[in-house]
Amino acid sequence: MLIGELSRRTDVHPHQLRYYESQGLLAPRRSAGGYREYTEDAVLIVTQIRQLLAAGLSTQEIRFLQPCVTGAAPDLEPCPEALTTLRARLGGLDAQIETLGRSRRALQEHIEATERRMPDRSRECEPSAVGSSG
Repeated sequence: MLIGELSRRTDVHPHQLRYYESQGLLAPRRSAGGYREYTEDAVLIVTQIRQLLAAGLSTQEIRFLQPCVTGAAPDLEPCPEALTTLRARLGGLDAQIETLGRSRRALQEHIEATERRMPDRSRECEPSAVGSSG
């Protein structure tokens, strides 16, 4: 099938499919005219890629995991390398969540401190003064 059909069947834009190819995640054949030709397996592969991206994995991590990926879920073959990669990504996400939590608490404190100093809570800051740099 050509890229347009794969795009329709997976609901993934052709430029994203070309990106997956550039990242080594898809390997279409080329026709004599230079068109990308995908096998039926490409539908499953794109589904797997999308689900792994939704789980927060990078394309580099997905490329590393692809030999272990089976099924549309996708399921992963039980191999230590896959678990190490997944646990490392989970640890990174946990660290980001913790950092965002600290940032959120600090921002909330700034808001509350500023609101306490306002003589009239209904008064708004001048829009031109907020966020201007000059």
